[in-house]
Amino acid sequence: MSVLAVLQAIAVLALLILVHELGHFMAARLQGIHVNRFSIGFGPILWKYQGAETEYAIRGFPLGGFVGFPDDDPDSQIPPNDPNLLRNRPLFDRAIVISAGVIANLVFAYLLLVSQVGIVGIPRANQPGVLIPEIVSQTSSAALKAGIQPKDVILAVNGKDVGYAPNAIIYLKKEIESHANQPLNLTVQRGEIILNITVTPQTGEDGKGKIGVGLAANGEIVRQRVGNIFAAFKEAAKEFQRLVTLTVQGFGQLLGNFSKTAEQVAGPVKIVAIGANIAQSDAASLFEFAALISINLALINILPLPALDGGQLAFLLLEGLRGKPLPTHIQDGVMQTGLMLILGLGIFLIIRDTSQLPAIQQLFE
Repeated sequence: MSVLAVLQAIAVLALLILVHELGHFMAARLQGIHVNRFSIGFGPILWKYQGAETEYAIRGFPLGGFVGFPDDDPDSQIPPNDPNLLRNRPLFDRAIVISAGVIANLVFAYLLLVSQVGIVGIPRANQPGVLIPEIVSQTSSAALKAGIQPKDVILAVNGKDVGYAPNAIIYLKKEIESHANQPLNLTVQRGEIILNITVTPQTGEDGKGKIGVGLAANGEIVRQRVGNIFAAFKEAAKEFQRLVTLTVQGFGQLLGNFSKTAEQVAGPVKIVAIGANIAQSDAASLFEFAALISINLALINILPLPALDGGQLAFLLLEGLRGKPLPTHIQDGVMQTGLMLILGLGIFLIIRDTSQLPAIQQLFE
């Protein structure tokens, strides 16, 4: 893993944080709301610039950021009854500011995908269908019972073409998982012969259908650019929808089966390591990597947890229902507790992921 690849991955993460915080900042400034700090990172200040009203800063640990408001700044010279303080603005204005970071990340993810489709192209197999490289179980798999063999290529499911990988793999996997104990009619190419094979997926431990095979792209993966800007927006929308769906499903699996999926939760170190590997092997894939992380960042922040945007929106919802905000000491207590828990989780993930890096593990061998 090269230093340049690591720096590229860190730059991607820092850019997504910048976009998120810029969403909050612009939503406030465009409404005339006072903002006194805009910071990328936490910890000691490495660089700062004092504008007419706002201090802009880059801090030592680029693993987050914040937009500061003078509402609770004891050194602020702005009168507490100023209508342009965030706390004095109507509920809807505050909701726009709080949710703007999430919206910015989602819009930016979509624009990244548009750029990928139009500039570097989307990865696609040069031959249709899904290759079966192996039969996972040689004794009891549904595929083996149905007569599927290694090197078979599945072209269609129930008469519908699967298309080209990687989308073909996703589609086929979804069809298999959603048809547990239900027959599927597969159109299979074996050499020069086209066969119709009926397979009945078995129910796995997770309740999803399985047939006991590996799935791979048929042919070589190449990048294909679309012909015009309208097609780029259309293809990007499809990919955006797919990534959002996968992310939501991932969160659902994490919450529904936390004990088995908790180890898959990645902290900043692991995200940077994954991004560095992508940058080193295929830099063009950084577009989709950045879009996926941006979507994850948006969905994480919208969760109704203390210290996250979703937690602050929950307070606004309660304020709307009660007709008045919760007492300040309650909000501060909940936010501080949530912040400590999130920081603690972040430190734990950093330590865990760092200890699993190959370079660190070699030190203890």
